[in-house]
Amino acid sequence: MADERATYDWLIVGAGFAGSVLAERIAAERGERVLIVDRRDHIGGNAYDQYDAAGVLMHRYGPHIFHTNAQAIFDYLSRFTAWRPYEHRVRAQVDGQLLPIPINLDTINRLYGLSLTSEELEAWFAARAEPVEEIRTSEDVVVSRVGRELYEKFFRGYTRKQWGLDPSELDRAVTARVPTRTDRDDRYFTDQFQVMPDAGYTAMFHRLLASPLIEARLGTDFADIRHLKPRRGLIWTGQVDEFFDFRFGRLPYRSLRFDHVTLDQPQFQPVAVVNYPMSEAYTRITEYKHLTGQEHSKTTVTYEYPTAEGDPYYPVPRPENEALYKRYEALALATPDVWFVGRLATYRYYNMDQVVGQALATFRRIQSALPAAEATPAK
Repeated sequence: MADERATYDWLIVGAGFAGSVLAERIAAERGERVLIVDRRDHIGGNAYDQYDAAGVLMHRYGPHIFHTNAQAIFDYLSRFTAWRPYEHRVRAQVDGQLLPIPINLDTINRLYGLSLTSEELEAWFAARAEPVEEIRTSEDVVVSRVGRELYEKFFRGYTRKQWGLDPSELDRAVTARVPTRTDRDDRYFTDQFQVMPDAGYTAMFHRLLASPLIEARLGTDFADIRHLKPRRGLIWTGQVDEFFDFRFGRLPYRSLRFDHVTLDQPQFQPVAVVNYPMSEAYTRITEYKHLTGQEHSKTTVTYEYPTAEGDPYYPVPRPENEALYKRYEALALATPDVWFVGRLATYRYYNMDQVVGQALATFRRIQSALPAAEATPAK
């Protein structure tokens, strides 16, 4: 055990984007040895993709679409993958029609049998918008922009399924992420870079972790290797409350259950994702061949069911949860030689590019705080 302790400069818990980017940077730029562990049996975190029994490339944990406006993040990841251009389009099943979401000009014209122009649609929204003195909740965001009827059709049911809470009980950030448009742009994202790794995310992660200075141990819980004392520091990308043994109680998370189905047909739906805001127990159906561009005689789809129990996916954005996180954050900041990075460790709903950006920023702080030739000081 003593020899093993002396082997590693860094211990990283979690082999998703945050942990893998930091492992790559530490090995490449500092020349230090890294042990990265994950309790799952694979690298890549929630972005993990695989070929299923039918040979269809699919995402085990639901659709992951890469998009960013950050040239530096795109350039960094481009060292580890070539890209396939992909612009994500989503439809919502509303009143028996598949309609563009985010709501745009075509959504309204098709839903109501109108022929409005963009200028007319702006006035149409304004006539239905409800005045809200202070926009605090997710309900406030939507009704103040497009009115209550569209809120009920497109947002309320979906949000209640997704979060187990009414939009009036959730922070405004939840629905503020979804824009409303007056033109015909039906892309879900408008970022400069909208791409998918051409060989899949898992292949990209293998390249991130390819250095001989990096050892990955999968199916390994932190409790199993907690005795290891790396020479330089610990990077934690798991739940911040778990690290501190839930000292102040558990931070609430929303989880997901996935029902993966392979169909003996080449295509199931016209776009990658169809949302179901008005009906069904699931929130959406994803068909992966739209994302990957794979040609195959069969197709694999995933039905997504939000749940209260299971792996943590989404921090629940409510003021009392943020207050609880702040107590854990204070503990994290006071803990020497441990760096907390990523969605779970910082209790934030980050997109993949934001996690990469946070990891790269953390590495810069490590470089500043811990020159490679010096002994590790307290943080």
